Amino acid sequence: MGSNYPTNWTARENKMFEDALAVYDRDTPDRWHNLARSVGTKTAEEVKCHYQKLVEDVEAIESGRVPLPKYRDNGKHKKIMDDQEYSAEAYKAPVKHSRVDRMIGNLRLS
Repeated sequence: MGSNYPTNWTARENKMFEDALAVYDRDTPDRWHNLARSVGTKTAEEVKCHYQKLVEDVEAIESGRVPLPKYRDNGKHKKIMDDQEYSAEAYKAPVKHSRVDRMIGNLRLS
C-alpha cells in the first residue's frame, strides 16, 4: 500500500507502535523495519508515514492549534467538562500527565 493511501490502525497496533518507539530511536539502524516488525501488521513505509503523522499531530497540539479535551477524573470515570467546570477544577486538582504528554516525550527522544 502506497504512502498516498493512509491505513487504519487499531488501538493494539498503536500501542505496539508506541512501545516500539521507546526502543528504536532515530539512531537505530533499519529503524522503520524494526518498528514494522514490532507492530507485525504494517510495512516499514506505513510505519514511517504513521510516525510522520504523529509528529504533525503533536506539533499541532503543542502550537495550540488543537485544544486538548478537558476531563474531570472522579476515580472511575472521566467526563469532558465545560469551560466553567474546567476553570473551577483547575485550581483544585493536581496535574496528571496525559498519554499525549508521554508520547511527546517519546517523540522528543526519537
